[in-house]
Amino acid sequence: MCGIVALFSNQRQISEPSIQQALASLHHRGPDGQKYWIDSTHRVALGHTRLSIIDLVGGEQPIQNAEGNLRIVANGEFYDFERIQHDLKRWGYQLQTHSDSEIALHLYNEFGTQCLHHLRGEFAFVIWDQRNELLFAARDRFGIKPLYYSYYGGNLYLASEVKALFAAGVPAAWDYESFWQSNHGILENDRTLFANVYQVPPGHFLLASSSGIQLQSYWDFNYPLAHDTIKQSTPKDDIERLRHTLDEAIQLRLKADVPVGCYLSGGLDSSAVLGMAATHSSQPVQAFTLAFDDEAYNEETIARETAAHTGANLQIIPIRQSDLAEHFADAVTNCEMLCINAHTTAKYLLSRAARNAGYKVVLTGEGADEIFGGYAHFRQDMLLDNQHGQDEQTIQDQLEQLKRTNQVSVGLLLAEDKSSQTLNSVQRLLGFLPAWMRASAAGHLKSVSFYSPEFTARFAQHDIYRKFFNQIDVQGQLQGREHVHQSLYLWAKTMLPNYLLRMLGDGVEMANSIEGRLPFLDHKVVELVCNMPARLKIHGLTEKYVLRQAAQPFLTKTVYQRQKHPFLAPPSSFKPEQPLHQLIQDTLRGSDMSGVPFYNQAAIIDLLEQLPKMDTSQRTSIEPFLMRVLSACIIHKRLQLT
Repeated sequence: MCGIVALFSNQRQISEPSIQQALASLHHRGPDGQKYWIDSTHRVALGHTRLSIIDLVGGEQPIQNAEGNLRIVANGEFYDFERIQHDLKRWGYQLQTHSDSEIALHLYNEFGTQCLHHLRGEFAFVIWDQRNELLFAARDRFGIKPLYYSYYGGNLYLASEVKALFAAGVPAAWDYESFWQSNHGILENDRTLFANVYQVPPGHFLLASSSGIQLQSYWDFNYPLAHDTIKQSTPKDDIERLRHTLDEAIQLRLKADVPVGCYLSGGLDSSAVLGMAATHSSQPVQAFTLAFDDEAYNEETIARETAAHTGANLQIIPIRQSDLAEHFADAVTNCEMLCINAHTTAKYLLSRAARNAGYKVVLTGEGADEIFGGYAHFRQDMLLDNQHGQDEQTIQDQLEQLKRTNQVSVGLLLAEDKSSQTLNSVQRLLGFLPAWMRASAAGHLKSVSFYSPEFTARFAQHDIYRKFFNQIDVQGQLQGREHVHQSLYLWAKTMLPNYLLRMLGDGVEMANSIEGRLPFLDHKVVELVCNMPARLKIHGLTEKYVLRQAAQPFLTKTVYQRQKHPFLAPPSSFKPEQPLHQLIQDTLRGSDMSGVPFYNQAAIIDLLEQLPKMDTSQRTSIEPFLMRVLSACIIHKRLQLT
């Protein structure tokens, strides 16, 4: 896990200080070493900051091949690399290092861009092909590792974080349309919140040469047609196959030349990972758990039970409102996105504790909800699809039960009504409305009055959803699929990489020089799960059914029977006298707020005045908006945006 930078120019010479400054901004991603290479013509530069995990002594980058005409900088991990190293040696390659990163260099030499189909892991990398004067950059299938780029002043810039592009010389400014999109809960898969700054989408690669820049997809989720007549395997077979494939993915991610720990909550996903990991370790696994100062959000007791069940050592990290206030700005700045809850800061503090305990690598449970349909809104989609022909009253009763047992999700992840006029184009296109889109649209409508009239008028006629779907292969990837699968697919195109993996994964982990490894987003696990029918993922009101059954031997009874509880920090307004809420009040009433070009500060101050009169449900509902505004103020100031 590292930070990477690449610069490429057809015309102008690259400035050496620009790559030095970019690398300096990524020191937190790779505190164990920093190195860069610039070609003799000063048209290409590759830089790397290193977090040493595999081949601690000899794995410095950039790595070049024996002929010196291919060079690579890579971020992330390639699993099962020893087998590929063996194949490469058999094919006549002399490896320069024992690092997993080197395999991508030689696989590219063998297969060109098709090398991506031989790689298993979470990664972003850049290869300079001197023979063909070609820059090849790629990002993993799900967007676990970020990769940003910008074309400015005749130069192509690529980096692991946006702040590195700014440090290299790209102007730092907001992208107004992207900001408006993000308020709807979506963002086109190549956009960021910043002007002239893009991301290589998950499952894509970029080619740059004197002919220009080209983006190409190499992987996608492929859900089966709803009425596919091909004989399906039995549920028992699917459960056994999942248990085996997930166990293999976990075992591969335990490989490192440094200790590997686990993040643990009270949920099914992290408990399954820890339980399976423990069977492959001769020593107790070190686990790390957050403990919030609000019992409704605190999962410490369940985590302790799981740790005892698996024989793990457990470190509890207590989180107070003062901790969240103190570190909120650092967490958000490192993520470079807007958060909807202080869970981002809590995860930042979790990663800091793991690093302070001497760990560089942790296994996490991220990604399970996105492939097994763990969130309440996916169960809502399943019920509304009514594929089993249940009577309307039964469906309504189950929907009401879903809302009663998922109060924390209502208005945030769980749609409260069946339709929204802003989603008419989506209804016409898909024939139904994904519940998460309805919830996001409702949240947008509630917040419109808090934006400046000039900002809202600028995009009033834009159909944000139409723009989003213009990048989606609706006919090829959605039509004829179960509604839950369509909803999962769309969620994975925006919320998974832009929020869950960036805000709760790479951003807060790498801020503390921690590598998070995600067994659930092993592509072999995902491809297996994609091909399972939706009823195996959501069985009645039971979410992640097939995972629950596959992981049962490794779980406590409490976790096995427990319903999904979203990872959220207690809303700040629950304790208005505490530092986090005071940070919101002070920032949104102050000069930092007035400099952000999107909001109507007077309307927001009026909202703050109304908070004491609101009930718990109303405060919970308004929290995501307040957090977004606070995030925007901090990012605007810290990144010195215009």
